This record gives sequence, C-alpha cells and structure tokens, in this order.
Amino acid sequence: MASNDARLHQPPPQKDAADLNFDYMFKLLIIGNSSVGKTSFLFRYADDSFTPAFVSTVGIDFKVKTVFRNNKRIKLQIWDTAGQERYRTITTAYYRGAMGFLLIYDVTNQESFVSVQDWASQIKTYSWDNAQVILVGNKCDLEDERVIATEDGQRLSEELGFQFFEASAKSNTNVKQVFDCLVDIICDKMNETMEAETNLTANHRNRSLKDSSESHGACAC
Repeated sequence: MASNDARLHQPPPQKDAADLNFDYMFKLLIIGNSSVGKTSFLFRYADDSFTPAFVSTVGIDFKVKTVFRNNKRIKLQIWDTAGQERYRTITTAYYRGAMGFLLIYDVTNQESFVSVQDWASQIKTYSWDNAQVILVGNKCDLEDERVIATEDGQRLSEELGFQFFEASAKSNTNVKQVFDCLVDIICDKMNETMEAETNLTANHRNRSLKDSSESHGACAC
C-alpha cells in the first residue's frame, strides 16, 4: 500500500513538460454522419493505422498530434465526434473554440452527402466566424460502390465556400494532405489577422503622432 501511495505523489513524467513546447495549438473537429469513416480517418492520420471494424463513436473522443508547418511547431488537438442525432447536443458544445473542421461524407452514401448542408449550418451556428472548413468525400477507394460523383462534391464545396478533397482512410489517399491543407489555411488566416491588427495599430499611432504634432504647432504660434 505504501508503494502505491508513493507512486500517487510522484511528479508527472518529464515528457509531459516537453509536450508543452509548441508555437501554436489548434483545436480541430471531424464531423459528419455516422459511419462515414471519421474515426478511421483520424486513426489513419494520427497513428497510420486502419481497422475496418470500428464501432460507432460514443459522444466524442480525441487524439493529439504535433506537426511542423512553416517553421512552426503546431500541436493539433483533433476531436472525433459522434454522428448520431442523439449525441448532437454533446458534440455541438465542442464547436466553440475550434479553429478548423473536417466535414466528411461517404461517396458511397447519398444520405451522408445530403446531410452536408445541415452540418455546414451547424458550423455556422455554433463555431466562431473564422473557423476554416474542408469538405472531404471519404471512401474514394470504393469506386464500384460510388454514388456521389467527384464533380458533385466539388460543386457543393464551391457553394459552401469550402476547400474540397476526396480521400480514403483505408488506402491512405489524401489523408495527410487534407490535414496539412487545413493547418495551412488556419496559419494563413492567422497571419492575415495579425497583419491587419499590426496595420491598424500603426495607423492609430501615426494618427496620434500627427494630431500631437498639429496640436503642438498651434501652441507654438
């Protein structure tokens, strides 16, 4: 019993402290109907593994992966959400603070494609305005079972203003590319925001200096 108590009071492993060494942390959500392959997509990206017998996600789960993009160390907190309606109130609570979304449908399932509009509306309702979204047509390896043409996915993504990829967690097609693209888009948006804030601050400072100079000039005469 004493040894168990000692273990309880030991400090956390040193690697936990090392995990804090990153430039940015992005919260990403994977959403879409049940059985479109969200969990398989996450496991393929995070662990480079694929298991065809995943059970439906209950509520929400997540994985962490650190990547290097544009000379920055970026920690990704990737949330895998349940697609069933009964979990919807749980999963939408996680939309706040998410910087990016992968909205996934199954190219062999018409209903999952039709539901994309509803998922896009939920993103608009529950997430912040600058959240970036990529539409992903998963299971493109099942070409013989396909019911959603690539052109239809492209057309819908353009209507929604999203980037678009077709991918396959099973064959590891475009999985890394999808995440890399999403991270790059978020980084670009962050840089644009920081540049805009810098310009705004500079303009305000110049205006203040000009007003001060004019005021002192008036007093001098």
